[in-house]
Amino acid sequence: MGSMLDGCTPWPEAFVDRYWAAGHWRGNTLDNLLRDRALAYGPRTALVHGATRLTYAALNRRVDRMAAGFRLLALRPGQRVVVQLPNVPEFVTVVFALMRVGVVPVLCPLSHRAPQVSHLVRVTEARGYVGPSTHQGFDHTAMAAGIAAGGPFLRRVFTLEAPGAPSPYGGFTTDPAGCHYFPLGSIDAPPAPALAQSADQVAFFLLSEGGAAAPRLVPRTHNDYAYQARAAAELVSLTEDDVYLAALPAASGFAFGCPGIIGTLSVGATVVLADGPGPAECLPVIERERITVTSVEPATVRLWLDALPTVGADVSSLRLLQVGGAPLPRATAERVGPELGCRLQQVFGRAEGPVTLTRPADPDETVLATQGRPLSPDDEIRIVDARGEDVPEGEPGELLARGPYTVRGFYRAPEENARSFTTGGWLRTGDLARRTPDGDLVVTGRIDEVPRRAGHGDPSGT
Repeated sequence: MGSMLDGCTPWPEAFVDRYWAAGHWRGNTLDNLLRDRALAYGPRTALVHGATRLTYAALNRRVDRMAAGFRLLALRPGQRVVVQLPNVPEFVTVVFALMRVGVVPVLCPLSHRAPQVSHLVRVTEARGYVGPSTHQGFDHTAMAAGIAAGGPFLRRVFTLEAPGAPSPYGGFTTDPAGCHYFPLGSIDAPPAPALAQSADQVAFFLLSEGGAAAPRLVPRTHNDYAYQARAAAELVSLTEDDVYLAALPAASGFAFGCPGIIGTLSVGATVVLADGPGPAECLPVIERERITVTSVEPATVRLWLDALPTVGADVSSLRLLQVGGAPLPRATAERVGPELGCRLQQVFGRAEGPVTLTRPADPDETVLATQGRPLSPDDEIRIVDARGEDVPEGEPGELLARGPYTVRGFYRAPEENARSFTTGGWLRTGDLARRTPDGDLVVTGRIDEVPRRAGHGDPSGT
């Protein structure tokens, strides 16, 4: 994988060959995936947000034109752009448009402020920033201007303006630091010929924040992420008739590709973007759009269950509720089927890649009490003690993983990589887990402090 960005850790050649031979990696870029689906499902609804509805053809057309606009503004293949947007259609069009011109989006939570965003800009040498002009009283444009003034990298800021709201920065302006400001809606140009890209390149960055003072950057390639989203879509039997609700932030790995937005678009189904995960935002949308699948965190599940009698929404269309991000209390898990009328799926996943899930056909006890089994047949899992040695079956320990969609290192973080990855490429997740007699994982929490030494406890070295 020599075409990965400098500062990334590639998969060893033997593993690359294995994942290609198994058919996990197929050489199709994520932006091509959308282009292909637009040809196959052109008039079908791809994206919904409030009153906005975009067909596959219209979404792909917007991506094409925005990509051409970014290219005219001198964004070049391999450069990085921080994307910090709420759950709006522009999030999807921006991310795909950047990927279409070979620019690498850095998916940043909307809650992050100048310390975290400036860190991302500095580490990635990001040339651009895309965000709302203001959001819930916070001035994102002023934040970006401060970051641009403090360093040599950020030179393009694209702001999503609220309808009818003027920007104090105006449009098409340049500040004293030489940073140019553009309304995001103005990024539009006639489509250019498609750029030839390799699927083993980095498609985008996710953020991993557990156990580190600053966000760590997780490089996800087209090959590995397309496989993760496709495998998750197949596991939950996602079809073109499904409607997925992105209740969690679109920039989260859970909502983006497990199967999430990417997996839903990959099968020609419909993605509905929610403004927030709360019951007031989501339960009426489930009824109106006939949502069939969604993903939430445990705290949200309880809020939905408690609010449902008051809201009175018809949620009978819902067939699968994915829950992850933290341990799900047994009492809450037992309420999902009777009160929401859908199947529960427990999910454990990290931005770095390893995903475990219960299966729709699993026994109730497995679904209620475990986080299931690895997504891929080529996922490798170990549970080790503080010395890095495998624990006896059923005993708790730290979860280690490697596989076809689990990265081999953070971006430009050699010291963190020495702590978080073994010499054999195993990711030390920092999560405490045990394996049941049936082979399912129970993830019980995080390990606060685990003595680590690079390569320790990795006897195989492969």
